[in-house]
Amino acid sequence: KLTGLALHPVITPELVQGRAHLKCRYSPRSPQPPGRYRVLWSRLSSAGKREQVHQETTPQTFSFVEMDGANLRLGDTVFCTVTAFRRGTPEQQSLPEDSKGFYAGIKFSPESLEIAEDGEEHVLTVLSTVPIACPGQDDSCKITLQLSTEDVGSQVPGPPDIALSACQVDLLPGPCSGSSCAAATVTVTAVTDFARDGNRVSRISAQPLAPRGLLWRAHTPRDVKVTVRDLPTGNCYSFTDPHIITFDGWRYDSYKIGTFLLCRSHSRPFEVHVRQRDCGGHRSATACNCGVAAR
Repeated sequence: KLTGLALHPVITPELVQGRAHLKCRYSPRSPQPPGRYRVLWSRLSSAGKREQVHQETTPQTFSFVEMDGANLRLGDTVFCTVTAFRRGTPEQQSLPEDSKGFYAGIKFSPESLEIAEDGEEHVLTVLSTVPIACPGQDDSCKITLQLSTEDVGSQVPGPPDIALSACQVDLLPGPCSGSSCAAATVTVTAVTDFARDGNRVSRISAQPLAPRGLLWRAHTPRDVKVTVRDLPTGNCYSFTDPHIITFDGWRYDSYKIGTFLLCRSHSRPFEVHVRQRDCGGHRSATACNCGVAAR
């Protein structure tokens, strides 16, 4: 057997004659290269087993397979397995070496998020690990993804606990770098809902709009799971004649009549006004809340 060979097969995406391909590269560091390679391409089935999709014997130190939408589809995890042997002695083979699994399709990075109701923006990257082909020079040379959010796992379903900076993103074609051939970013923020509703889970989904060709037509990227950590929120009160309790717990009374600014945020457009009327008559100087306006 051919021992001591380290082929280290690696899968990278590449555009070949305007069509998306995967390339398996392997480089034996040996003073006497074996000269022949058997390359087996496989994909991971839904049952978690590998299914062979292509096999070839070649003298080259690389092998291509096309993402045709039939044998290999977007959403597949692809492997290449390489065995080396010499031209005249095919029975003397090296041990087969596997590449790492290559996910071919659109995915989010990171694949899950844990954020808090603190107003902080978190960057989420949407990327394609396969090249986007350009059949012409028109504006259709891109993949547009519709983004949506959904509340999951709550006992009482409600609106999602997250907000996105955009509802759509465009993946524009460009040269592949590593396993990214096109990328766009969107920010995710936890909704500050002033409710003590515990930690909630939402998910972000992406769906290609008007996909072109067989390759993109049936592709649904994996969702992103977003866990929102509930934070206690401050409360202030104005009640009865009126007693006021501020956010930091101070208590006092206000007997004035008129319209007043109860609270205002310096960091966002949030403001509350209250109107107080005379409700004590001649016997006492007492005011009562009779109206409120908020934005």
